[in-house]
Amino acid sequence: MVTRQLSEDDVSRIFQALADATRRDILMRVLREEQSVTSLAEAYAMSFAAVQKHVAVLTRAGLTQKRKQGREQLVQADSATLARATRLLESYEQLWRDRSSRIDDLLADDDQTGTPTARADAGEQ
Repeated sequence: MVTRQLSEDDVSRIFQALADATRRDILMRVLREEQSVTSLAEAYAMSFAAVQKHVAVLTRAGLTQKRKQGREQLVQADSATLARATRLLESYEQLWRDRSSRIDDLLADDDQTGTPTARADAGEQ
């Protein structure tokens, strides 16, 4: 199965959307179950329009999808986008683990060969 890679713009939109606590909470709610914008709005001390705007940001980022059912807008999480974002974060984690491991290796090599200070103390130069 071929999965679409995230562009720089996609990554920016996703993490900008996730930077807000209300949007993260909305995403958690719709991950559990599809909900209408109306029911989401009832959970927050803000206007319906404000919640709609939060949902629009999540949808533009590809984290949620909306569908119309009668007069209601139903919101559900987009698990494919979440999976791609997770893989991106895992690749960053692996990069830093590799860098940390290389630093550990360099430090171990220094300990085995002696640091320049240790050699100077032993009369080597």
